[in-house]
Amino acid sequence: MQNEKLVQKFNRRAWKQEKQREEEASNKWRKRICGSVRGETLEIAVGAGMNYAFLPGDAAYTDVDFSPEMLKGAMAGAKEYRVNAEFILSEVETLSFPANRFDTILSTGSLCCYEDPIRVLNLLNKWCKNEGQILLLEHGLMNRKSFQWLQRQLNPFFFKAFGCHQDRDIIKLVEASRLHIVKYEQAQWGYLYLVWAKPAE
Repeated sequence: MQNEKLVQKFNRRAWKQEKQREEEASNKWRKRICGSVRGETLEIAVGAGMNYAFLPGDAAYTDVDFSPEMLKGAMAGAKEYRVNAEFILSEVETLSFPANRFDTILSTGSLCCYEDPIRVLNLLNKWCKNEGQILLLEHGLMNRKSFQWLQRQLNPFFFKAFGCHQDRDIIKLVEASRLHIVKYEQAQWGYLYLVWAKPAE
């Protein structure tokens, strides 16, 4: 893998995500975005399966992560929540799914990590069925300029420590991709972005 240092950072955090999985079962923002999941679903950067408590049981899932330890946690979580999932260890950028494959593509907290998030969004556009949906729950720049200034100042530290950018404008990234935003909401002073999108026609 090209991002071996980044993979190691996430490997070291996998045990913590596993412990948090039960706590996240009451996360109202995850519940809100995952409530739209339907059909054959791809989840990128699945982590330790933080969304499993909210996923409908009648869907088939393909879950991807580049961290082996995170994927182990996801496998354990899938058993716990009875999620029917196939697991793939890979960087999203190197996957080669057929076009128009998935009814739903889900990403929660992944756009902060990619070197080229617009490229990733365009891949999701390609893999999603024309009548399908792309669901995003991401963190990014807050509403107030003073908070944005602080996020930008702290960004080098957060990226070095956690492999996570704090200064991304999620809506601008989605608008710069081929995706079409159906609707979006923000929460926690604008820090959280909930986006319902569809692929370009």
